[in-house]
Amino acid sequence: MNVHEFQAKQLFAQFGVPVLRGKEVKTPKAASQWAAKLNTPVYVVKAQIHAGGRGKAGGVKLVKEQSQVPEIAKELLGKVLVTHQTGPKGRKVRRLLVEEGANIAKELYLSLLVDRDTGWVVFIASTEGGMEIEEVAAKTPEKIIKEAIDPAVGYQGYNGRNIAFALGLQQIEPAVINPFVQMLGNLYRLFMEKNCALVEINPLVITKEKTLIALDGKVSFDDNGLFKHADVQKMRDLHEEEPLEIEAGKNNLNYVKLDGNIGCMVNGAGLAMATMDVIKLAGSEPANFLDVGGGATKETVAAGFRILLKDKNVKGIFINIFGGIVRCERIAHGVIEAAKEVKLKVPLVVRLQGTNAEEGRKLLVESGLKLDVADDLWEAAQKIVGMTGKAA
Repeated sequence: MNVHEFQAKQLFAQFGVPVLRGKEVKTPKAASQWAAKLNTPVYVVKAQIHAGGRGKAGGVKLVKEQSQVPEIAKELLGKVLVTHQTGPKGRKVRRLLVEEGANIAKELYLSLLVDRDTGWVVFIASTEGGMEIEEVAAKTPEKIIKEAIDPAVGYQGYNGRNIAFALGLQQIEPAVINPFVQMLGNLYRLFMEKNCALVEINPLVITKEKTLIALDGKVSFDDNGLFKHADVQKMRDLHEEEPLEIEAGKNNLNYVKLDGNIGCMVNGAGLAMATMDVIKLAGSEPANFLDVGGGATKETVAAGFRILLKDKNVKGIFINIFGGIVRCERIAHGVIEAAKEVKLKVPLVVRLQGTNAEEGRKLLVESGLKLDVADDLWEAAQKIVGMTGKAA
């Protein structure tokens, strides 16, 4: 789960990470009232959407006159921002962050995430703050600093000092080294206590007053840990999420919308990835990732059908089930009843393998429904691509 920048900064402040004075506003009037309270030489008005690249898209404005703040707010609220992360449809701006400016002397990059190879939390840092870190990693990888944290002992002061000296803070501004080391410990505590998947500050700035400030902030949470954090769940903004993904979540389904035309329904994330790959190899594109889980039932299959068919891009459905925990004849019964219930009007190919697969395939063939049955993955992929047409 992602949160807005203003929410990330609220968490930063809660854990002792320095941020600027700022407030979320939803109307030009509220923006004007907060600007009057700030009474600062420079005001920053930021569009709040779950995407990077807001500045390049015109979603971040700096003004020196207090009277300009409500004007900028009126301009941004309701605007659709298109960035490299939103896709061509963009995201509608429904709220803003209005905060004071900062006297920037140096910009750094800092983040925490889990290294999937080791399972350890790792700090990523760079002197190239304010830039897209992916671009820095691709063009100048030597400027990327990594510091892994041993889970047996957690964050230690030497971890922070390693990063500080690798960044050259002793040359840039020695006065911020101790606050920097302490701040990293606070960020690690935030990451662990709130079950985060990513914490990112880009840029982390050193000011001319020799202080550290998280000028921007991004925090993502591990969905599997959300049940422990009611305060984090309240931060969820459904406007920023795909409606079909929200519906899938309510039915305990794992769904991610994609741009293709073949709807995929599988049981198991690994099988889902393989299914999407084979669809591409056959010449088309998957419209989604949909995992109904190992305990698929008639109800979950029916919910999956409804979600797939709400996507106007879906021209055919490919069901790929491996019967391990759940027997294939039960899946077949679920497919038959669900297909009748939702009145399928697009081609359907079902591939069953595993426990009682032959019995399940027989039930599907004798169901009278307009569907195709396959026992080979490549054969099934070729069938559904042949029925729906190859990707342009």
